Amino acid sequence: MSQLTTHGQQIVDDLSARSGFSADAVSHMLVAVMNGNGFMAQFAHPEFGGSGQWMRGGMTMIGDMFNIQLKGRVDGLCSEIAGLLASQPGLIQTGSFQSQTQNSGPVGGNAPAMASPFFVPDARSQWYPQELGMPTSSGAQNSTRYAYFANQHRLAVDTGGDVWVYDTLDHQIGGFSQQQGGSQSLTFSSQRGPVNVASLPVVYRNGIAVPPGPPAGTTPAPGAGSSASAASVYEALEQLASLKSKGILTEQEYAAKKGELLSRI
Repeated sequence: MSQLTTHGQQIVDDLSARSGFSADAVSHMLVAVMNGNGFMAQFAHPEFGGSGQWMRGGMTMIGDMFNIQLKGRVDGLCSEIAGLLASQPGLIQTGSFQSQTQNSGPVGGNAPAMASPFFVPDARSQWYPQELGMPTSSGAQNSTRYAYFANQHRLAVDTGGDVWVYDTLDHQIGGFSQQQGGSQSLTFSSQRGPVNVASLPVVYRNGIAVPPGPPAGTTPAPGAGSSASAASVYEALEQLASLKSKGILTEQEYAAKKGELLSRI
């Protein structure tokens, strides 16, 4: 089970006291309803009668199918959690966004599929820069992962460990699609129609600031040229030091990236 934040623990304890379920059972259901985007849940816990399903609006199924009282308690807990999630800005996906996460594990498992203020982020799974906060939407297709941050106007894309952060400008992203070929084949729909991610300005690549220049498809990799000005390199070094101080880069990664940048002066 993912570690709860202080706020998350308070929420779980309060729900546990009012519902009569243990904190462990409530935490399990919190993850299940989160993974169902606040509209449904698939769960498996002894206190809920084993495996079961819940859908907002009336359908509740539990393993102990003839236990009407337990069924009502489970429905009440799920409904309360759904209302709680809906009160958290940006936590529930709304509108036409098409979530396309693959290989994220079973719904209602031990780890929440989306970031939340209730659970401590797992550093092993949070591949995008921490300073971007919680993504509005995230997903994965083939070998590419992406996370969209609407308020920050940023899109992070991970292709085989190569992490790009793009400026989404004034686009209001509503969904993603991908053909074979990595991040350059990733497109999204916005109020302007279909847009190729490669047409967006690159802000960072692998934690290093990318100087303004050509679109993503033609931006040289860090250390691939000497045309960048010294000022741009110094700015990138400052960003690199900031990432190291926040624990995003290890000492070895910092040293390697620093060497790459200094070679460009």
